[in-house]
Amino acid sequence: MENKVLIIYTGGTIGMVQDEGGSLHPFALDRIYDAVPQLKHCSYGIDSVTLDHIIDSSNMTPSLWVDIASIIEREYDRYDGFVVLHGTDTMAYTASALSFMFKNLAKPIVLTGSQLPLGMLRSDGRENIICALEIASARMAAIPEVCIFFESHLYRGNRSTKISAENFDAFESFNYPSLAKAGISLSFRNHLFLPKPTEPLTVRKRFDTRVAILKLFPGIGPEVVGALLSTPGLQGVVIETYGSGNAPTDPWFISALEEAISRGIIILNVTQCKAGAVKMRQYEASCDMDRIGVVGAGDITLEAAITKLMYLLGNFPGDREHIRQRLGQSLRGEISL
Repeated sequence: MENKVLIIYTGGTIGMVQDEGGSLHPFALDRIYDAVPQLKHCSYGIDSVTLDHIIDSSNMTPSLWVDIASIIEREYDRYDGFVVLHGTDTMAYTASALSFMFKNLAKPIVLTGSQLPLGMLRSDGRENIICALEIASARMAAIPEVCIFFESHLYRGNRSTKISAENFDAFESFNYPSLAKAGISLSFRNHLFLPKPTEPLTVRKRFDTRVAILKLFPGIGPEVVGALLSTPGLQGVVIETYGSGNAPTDPWFISALEEAISRGIIILNVTQCKAGAVKMRQYEASCDMDRIGVVGAGDITLEAAITKLMYLLGNFPGDREHIRQRLGQSLRGEISL
């Protein structure tokens, strides 16, 4: 029986055309097949489905993550793998969110897109789509992960971040090696894959978006920090600190965080550095945060941190201690332990 892959089209640059004014707008999925006729000669079956409203990925929302996950859950038993065509701007957020939603995933979910629309002569989209489909259909590899394929590399989705708006190699995974590389042949690094699950698939689809990101910078003042932490209904904050998790030691700053934590707000510490990890208490500048209950997030990406926080708050409401514990643990390979 031939392998089958389902393409889920969400929009993005890969499926766009230019209007008379030069602006890019998404078009229907059947135009993608016109642009990539090689897909008609694949050795596996390809079906496709389009979201009800195709979007620029700047308009991606958690409700659309749920729509994508619901399609995969509904069709899970019918296909060997899934390819999600997605805009690059929020692709790492979507890949991270999907990774947390799918517990005991046994089949590949590969997100890909392009920097240039398929209709352009030099588009990188054709190669990205073909390779993503080859990976998703490879029963011998059967990567049990949500991944991003871009410019010859397959990355763990929740380890990926977009690094360029200009180059074809737009994504990087700074703290974890690529899972596969596409050259003359597809070279899989099976030892880097997550373990094959032994339990049935479960899908959790709730996200709590009452979160915020606080990026530190020299000169940040109490008015800015206080305004963010006093946001009505706020449940969690990802704080982007310096280096290995360092922050100002000014009393007003620590007091502001401590007061927010006392109100039940969870604060997760991630580094502004693209590579490396938060190491609480390595320097004096992080000791006070550790003392008051800020959670260290290790080498997680910002995209994975914010989606993980939303996921845990949405699925375990009211259980603050459980959420704090899970934030410091690897759920889907998003942090190194």
